[in-house]
Amino acid sequence: MPFVDYLLQWLDIVKVRIKIATYASYESMVKSAIEPYFRKKGYTLRGLEARHIQQFYTEKLKTVKPNSVIHYHAVIHQALKYAMKTDLVTQNVAMKVDRPKNDFQPVFLDATELQKLFEIIKGTKLELPVLVAAFYGLRRGEVVGLKWDAIDFERGAITIKRTVTSIQVDGKTQIIEQNSAKTKSSLRTLPLVGSFREYFLQVKEAQELNKKVCGNCYNYEYDGFVFVNEMGERMQPGYLTSYFPKFIQRHGMRKMRFHDLRHSCASLLLANGVPLKQIQEWLGHSDFSTTANIYAHLDYSSKLSSAQAMVGGLPLPDAGGFKSKWSEMSDEAKAADTESEG
Repeated sequence: MPFVDYLLQWLDIVKVRIKIATYASYESMVKSAIEPYFRKKGYTLRGLEARHIQQFYTEKLKTVKPNSVIHYHAVIHQALKYAMKTDLVTQNVAMKVDRPKNDFQPVFLDATELQKLFEIIKGTKLELPVLVAAFYGLRRGEVVGLKWDAIDFERGAITIKRTVTSIQVDGKTQIIEQNSAKTKSSLRTLPLVGSFREYFLQVKEAQELNKKVCGNCYNYEYDGFVFVNEMGERMQPGYLTSYFPKFIQRHGMRKMRFHDLRHSCASLLLANGVPLKQIQEWLGHSDFSTTANIYAHLDYSSKLSSAQAMVGGLPLPDAGGFKSKWSEMSDEAKAADTESEG
């Protein structure tokens, strides 16, 4: 069986047991990059070798970023893992391949830069989506997927339980709503901090007014969503992806993605002494290692605590006389050099 034919069969198999957004991502990578390359090569499933996959990665790295190749690797690895499980192959050769290292560096805005951003977007359609993403570290799909039933004004809490994402299926763009977040850990309830209660109440009142003013022209299909325009049309995920970077750059801020607000949230929490474990829960990461891998290098406060603990538990010897001893060693070294030259 040709490897690419197996890949397409595998896609059909996993389609019924994974989320549609995940399937759309797999299908896009297989059909746009993996299938065309391996179709030309003509490798069979059993004849596929680690070097063939490694050559594919090397070729792709000429035109795409390492992170894209890492995603290709994940798909190939999963497909071959299933082939091994069903006795179609005796080993998963993707395990022998060196995947590239991710060289992507997210943008982290400090408190001063975030304040400048808030001034820039004040009074625009971006204002509340940006504030929510920056303070709560929400993903784009979680922001667009917010509904009024997720906001408890009496308790002062917001529950992240729904996403709205844009996907490509069979070459067509679809907007899908899922009544569950990315993972079980993504389902989280957080307190309404600061003036968020007032922000949301103002938006809710404006929506009710728009319904009365627009009458039958108002689109009730998306009734219940927080982020809709004056006519009731839901905010598109792509709007935040494309418009946000352009808007802030026009106003003198450095280039960044909407998702970098999530990273900035984590960075600010770290800077204020919040432990990584609590940040994991705030962001909704399923695995602590995910949080640690992304943000541990920013956690300088914990390194200071470790240093202080070491000094407290194991005092350094007195540095007095260290300089003179070093000078003596230097003199001995010079003498040794002179003797060797002689």
